[in-house]
Amino acid sequence: MTDGARFPQLLDPSPHRRQAHPMNLFDLSGRVAVITGGNGGLGLAMARGLAKAGAHVAIWARDADKNAAAIEELGRLGAGEARAMICDVTQGQQIEAAMAATLDAFGRVDVCFANAGRSGAGTRIPEMSVEGWDAVMAVNTRGAALTYKHVTRHMIERAESGDPGGKLIATSSGQSIMGVNKSSDYAASKAALNGLTRGAAFELARYGITANALLFGFYETDITAAANPKFAEWMAQRIPLRRPGDHEGLEGVAVFFASSHSDYITGQCLPVDGGLSIS
Repeated sequence: MTDGARFPQLLDPSPHRRQAHPMNLFDLSGRVAVITGGNGGLGLAMARGLAKAGAHVAIWARDADKNAAAIEELGRLGAGEARAMICDVTQGQQIEAAMAATLDAFGRVDVCFANAGRSGAGTRIPEMSVEGWDAVMAVNTRGAALTYKHVTRHMIERAESGDPGGKLIATSSGQSIMGVNKSSDYAASKAALNGLTRGAAFELARYGITANALLFGFYETDITAAANPKFAEWMAQRIPLRRPGDHEGLEGVAVFFASSHSDYITGQCLPVDGGLSIS
């Protein structure tokens, strides 16, 4: 029995699986990507890669000034269009409104980077507060889940009308599989995000939707800049490659996971950490 006979959907690949020109394997022209928290840090680095590959980019983030600066920068990088929507991912109504605005602007969403996140309270478990715990979970875990809720409703509707496919990529952390002092709330929020990723991958596979999480190690961001300097020193000693991650490298990572070349990868929680998780 041929693969086509067992899996008839393979005989009629969806538009997102069309092969790019052989000299441009990662052309994302015509695709639409949402990036929560995409106006700075890791999110903006990934947005740069998507824009350079020709994708339309919708940034969902809270700070209007940072949004405007990001959109201006992205607009100079590629042929795709960049838009920004004010969105706090702890607020379900704002996510719903951002999704509606994105569909009004671009007509579809092919890729969603659930990237918005925040640091933990920086307290030991005995001093942990309910308010601190809930604040971290609201952004890092519930925010991603609610974002996926609204994005996948659209993706499933497309699939049921004959246009299957979609990409969900979560910004997780190596701390989800490691132990770090005074960071149990953050680690727990990212471990839950890994579980959400695996559950989404299994549940949504029937629609051609994949879900993966990137477990980032030490990158220089606003969050790490606010941390105790001793944390960076400790990280430098533990990372086998002996350096923080480079933001330019994230551009290619984002494009790969947004492209058809990652179609057969789903449910994975991939460390992107210079070897930190094996040290």
